[in-house]
Formats: sequence, C-alpha cells, structure tokens
Amino acid sequence: MGNPYRRFLVLGLDGGTFDLLDPLMAAGELPFLKSLVHRGVRAPLRSVYPAKTIPAWYSFATGKDPGELGIFGFTEPDGGPGHSKLVQTFRPAEAIWDTLSRVGVKVGVLNFPFRTAYPLHGFVIPGMFTGALATYPVGLKDEIHETIGEEYPPELPVYREAQRVEWIAAATKAVEQRGKVAATLAERHKPGFLFALFRETDRLEHQHWSEMSRPVSELPADLLQFWRTVDRSCEQVDRAFRSGGGPAVTLVISDHGHGPIQSDFLTNRWLAEEKFLFFRGRGDGSRRKLLGRLMLHAQRNAWTRRAMRPLVEFVQDGRRAQLAEFFGGGTSFEQFSERIDWERTVAFSYPVPEGIYLNPNNPNLTSERRDAIRTQIRQRLEAYPDAHIEVLDPRTIYRGSNLSQAPALFIRVDSMCTEPRMDFAYPNPLIRDRPDYFYGSGTHRMNGILIGAGDGIRPGTTAGTLDLVDVAPTILDGMGYDAPTGMAGRSFGRRLGLPG
Repeated sequence: MGNPYRRFLVLGLDGGTFDLLDPLMAAGELPFLKSLVHRGVRAPLRSVYPAKTIPAWYSFATGKDPGELGIFGFTEPDGGPGHSKLVQTFRPAEAIWDTLSRVGVKVGVLNFPFRTAYPLHGFVIPGMFTGALATYPVGLKDEIHETIGEEYPPELPVYREAQRVEWIAAATKAVEQRGKVAATLAERHKPGFLFALFRETDRLEHQHWSEMSRPVSELPADLLQFWRTVDRSCEQVDRAFRSGGGPAVTLVISDHGHGPIQSDFLTNRWLAEEKFLFFRGRGDGSRRKLLGRLMLHAQRNAWTRRAMRPLVEFVQDGRRAQLAEFFGGGTSFEQFSERIDWERTVAFSYPVPEGIYLNPNNPNLTSERRDAIRTQIRQRLEAYPDAHIEVLDPRTIYRGSNLSQAPALFIRVDSMCTEPRMDFAYPNPLIRDRPDYFYGSGTHRMNGILIGAGDGIRPGTTAGTLDLVDVAPTILDGMGYDAPTGMAGRSFGRRLGLPG
C-alpha cells in the first residue's frame, strides 16, 4: 500500500437523479452542484438490482454486489412463509471506511443505514434503522446537541397528505441540520474520508414526484426551498471538509435514480391467477377486492379521490388494525399468508417485492420440478401481454453466489415504470390507473448520479455510465491504497483523470 495523498468527501443524495437536478442546475437554483459539474465530471451511476436503499448503499460501501453480500432488500426470509426480518448489516464484508480506518486514516460516517455505531478510527452517526441514537464515540451526541441545539434528526415519519406542509418543512429542516452537523465535525476532527447521506431526497421524490418533475418555474415554493437547502448543505459540508487542507476530491452520488410510477403489478395476484399460488377455501380476500374496486373507481375524478383519502388513511392506521382488516379484508402478504394453502402453493412473492420465491414447504417440489416451475414462470411472465416484464435469474446477474436468501427469480416491469408489489390490494394483477393514496407518485430507477470535482479530476470529463459497486475501489485508488482482496468492484479512477 502507498501513502494517502488525496482526501475524499462523499455526499449521498438518496434517490438522486439528473432528471430533477439538471433543470434545477440550469435554472441557477443549485449553484454549488452546478459548479461541481463545471469543475469536474457528471456521469450516470448504475445501481445494483434490486435498486433499493439497503442493497444499493451496502454495495457502494463494500464494493460487493448483492449476490456477494447475500442482501437483496430491506428484509429477508425468517422461518415459514409470511415471516421476515430486517437484514443484517453487510458484515463480515468490510466497508471502505473500515479499510481506511484499519490503515490509520481518520474517517467519518454520517446517517448511513447502520443498526448502530461501532468503534473505528474516527466517528459514526448511524441513520435510518436507529431508534435511540447510539454514536461512536458516545460523546459525539454532545457535539451534535451543541451544534444544532437538539437531537440529531430521525428518519421522517410516514407521510400523511393532511400533514403535507409540516412534513416537507421537517424534511427541509432535517437536511439543514445534517449539513450543519457534518460540517462542524469535518472542521473539528479533520477526517481524511467523510461520508454524509441525505435520505430526505428519496422520501420527497416518492411522495411528490409529480410536483417535483414540473418545469422549475412551476415548482411549489416549499419543494423548491427543499432543493435549495440540499444544495446549500452540500456546499457547507464541502467547504468545511476542504478547510482541513491538502488535496481533496468531492463526490456527490446516489444509490439509485428516480422517476414517475405509472402502474402497479401485484405479483401474488398473478401467481394465483396462473395457479402457482393457492388459497384455502374462499380465502382470496373478497372484501379487499371490493374495496380495491371502489378505490379504482374513486381514482377517476378529483372529488372522489379527496373523499376516499380519509378511508385509506383509516385502513393504513396500525392503531385500528383489527377494524381496518375487517373493513378492508386485509392488505399485506403477512395478513394473507394464513389463508394460503402452503402444501399446494409452489411460488410466491415475499419478502422482496421484485422477487419470486419457490415454496420450501411444498413437499412435492423436487429439484427437477423447481427447475421446471422456474422455467414456466419465466415463460409466462415474458409472454404477459399487458406489460413488458423482464425476468432475471440471480445466478446470472451477480458476480457473487451468496444466494441462500435470494429469490428464485427477479422481475423488472416496464423498465421500472411499473412497481412490483406483494400485497393483495386490488382484484387484478396489473393496475394501470393506479391510486396514489398509498405510495405516492415516484419510484426507483437504475441510473443514479455521480458528480465529482477536485484535485486530479479533469474538468469536463466524459466518463460514460459508471457502476455503483466500483465507487469504493475508485476512492481507495484515488487515496493511494489498494482495494482489499475480495472487493469485486474495479476502480474507474483513470476515466475521471485520477492517477492510478
């Protein structure tokens, strides 16, 4: 290994996409990000599949794809069908900050989706999965409180339309607070590597894509203010990081892209129609089908959409779960799992919505029949007449083979404009005129963003599409260190102008 000669700041914009950033930069609303583009490189950054927060950010951190990590979503199977648990962290794989810490580089990590902080040479503020904030070192909580006068902002709560104004204001304030904390810690501790994640970008894109994608002149004032705050916070952290002196590079990246959601594909409804999934008796949710038809009918005009929303929020409210299930007949896969005939069922979708799993509890599923079922499902999905469905085999799309928790197949519908869902909310598999009551108007895309500038990056570089799993080895390369054995990603530093 060589000696580090270049410091790296990585700013994460969860779900960041040039589809939103480019118009805002062109209109002068994001002056800092625009200056980075002019001084350096702008490139699409291809995510892993499924393009979800946990597998994507874990793949970035480790330089390993989901097939090497064995992580394919937020949750993984746990016990019998209908049971799942949150995935464990990426360990025993090593994150880039672990590698750097081990060789003596001071590192800082803020808001990464850890369950808890852990000791390293530097500081950690975990995010997303944490309840009571547990930092490393423990005294870091005092520095946070001193900086912003209150606790570090938690994950945003579940969105409610009636609380739109307050929810967007809370998101904007959280971005501002995260920026202040990251900047203060950068100035005080002078890390050689700093990662700071803003999760709020993804949350707002999910709920308000239809508004965010309007021409900049038509953006609602609160959403425009949110993006201005994102830009100012990035600039604040960058300025503080560079105050530590020496050559430095700033990268702004996202875990995946974002775009409009046009429709839903209810995979388990399709599996039931095709006789791969069976219910016991009349357990297929007749009341829920009726409510689904009512929701689809209500979607047809603005007045009925408004009238339906209180009912939808009532059904969503976990505090009224029993009444909601009686009124709506259940919605989630977990609620329906007790009604499924598991001895006859051969395939289902749970707990990763892009995945189709073969039933381990069906006594007749020999290895030969499993292969045949996999082939049948693939052929019928690819021939589905009403949507373009790609069927992906995890054994062929990943570099690694840690697939014990992987689905038998993945699906990608209408180039991700249609979202696969596991529930039984509606009577038909494909919902083209989808209600936006539950899931907002935006969903993920494969291509995220990479914007980079600093010492060694050639201004105006055209790098082509880059891969998320290659970011960590690129940073190590740029800092003068070799990637550890087992990191499958490969440095693209030379494409940016960074010396190898």
